[in-house]
Amino acid sequence: MALFSSLTVALALAVPAAADPSRVASIVANMTLDEKLGLLDGSTSDYTGATTAVDRLSVPRLLMNDGPQGFRTSAALAGTTTAFPSGLAIAATFDVKQAAAWGDAMGEEFAGKGANVQLGPGLNVARVPLNGRNFEYLSGEDPHLGATLVAAVVPEIQKHGVIANVKHFIGNNQETDRLGGDMVIQERALHELYLPPFEAAAEAGGLSAGWGP
Repeated sequence: MALFSSLTVALALAVPAAADPSRVASIVANMTLDEKLGLLDGSTSDYTGATTAVDRLSVPRLLMNDGPQGFRTSAALAGTTTAFPSGLAIAATFDVKQAAAWGDAMGEEFAGKGANVQLGPGLNVARVPLNGRNFEYLSGEDPHLGATLVAAVVPEIQKHGVIANVKHFIGNNQETDRLGGDMVIQERALHELYLPPFEAAAEAGGLSAGWGP
C-alpha cells in the first residue's frame, strides 16, 4: 500500500492525466518492479534529482532542481542563473503582484534550463530566529502572509510546465538536527500557524512529498 501511494504521487506528477485513480492503477499494474523503483529511487542527472522515464507507458522523466529562489546550477551551467530575491525579501513586500511576477520569472527560467520540477518555493513560518534558512521562506513570521503569497506564486511557476514542489515539510522550522528532530506541535498551533501556507499551496496546485505533521 505504501509503495502504491508513493507511485500515485510520482505518476500524478509525471503524467497529469494519471491523477485519475483508475489511470494510476492501470499504469502501475503494467509496470515492472524496476520501473516502479525508477520512479521512487531516481537516476543520475545534472539536476538536483531525477526519476527514470517509462517510455513504453508514456511516463516522462522528472527533472527536479533546487531551489526556492532560483535555479541552482551544475558546473556545466555556472554563471547562467538569475539571482532572484529571496523568499523572505518577497514576503517583505507584502505585494501579491510582485510575488506572482517572481514565480513567473523563476518558472520561465527553470523551464528554459530543462527542469520540470522546481524544489520551491519555501514556506515554513519563521519561529526560530537562529534558523539559518529563514531567508528562504515566503511566509516570514506570518502564516496568513505566506498563504496569500504562495497562492499567487504557484500558478505562475506552473504555467510554464514546471511543478512547484513547496518545502521544507510542515514543522521543519529549525536547521539544528532538522533531519532527526521530533517536532511535537499541538493541534491548534499546527492548524493556525504551521499548516496554512502549505494548505494554500495545495489548493493552488502545488505539491510537497512531506505535508504530514
